[in-house]
Amino acid sequence: MRRRHAVPLAAVALALPAVLIPAGSASAVPADKLQVLSSWTQTSAASYDAWWSARQNQGQWAAYEFDWSTDYCSSSPDNPFGFPFQNACARHDFGYRNYKAVGAFEANKSRIDSAFYEDLKRVCNRYSGATKTACNSTAWTYYHAVDIFGLKGADKAA
Repeated sequence: MRRRHAVPLAAVALALPAVLIPAGSASAVPADKLQVLSSWTQTSAASYDAWWSARQNQGQWAAYEFDWSTDYCSSSPDNPFGFPFQNACARHDFGYRNYKAVGAFEANKSRIDSAFYEDLKRVCNRYSGATKTACNSTAWTYYHAVDIFGLKGADKAA
């Protein structure tokens, strides 16, 4: 018996949204979760902007089950000397928390820390002269704190 409107199974599979179904879970997480996570934790301003936009519209990303929680700059000031580092710290937390949750933290820590430093330097680029120098010095200190102590802090959180 020949079906005139039969569609190959492969074509149907390509048309359906890709999902990952965690064992023992009724919810479905989109298969591109790691790709999206990676795109939001790169060093570029475009990556930061994409993350920021998603953060402002978290409901649109609910299926991905991202952890958006943050303590901002942890025990360090969020806006040291008036430099607004809070959002850079929030994105850094996002990277740490979400890569930890998928078991890929150690492989991505260095890039997440580098993205954090680039975010801080973009904040500092708003200034000039001695103020910019002071901001860059503070950014370097914040970066080295997470570079050196970030893994220990992430282990405590786990």
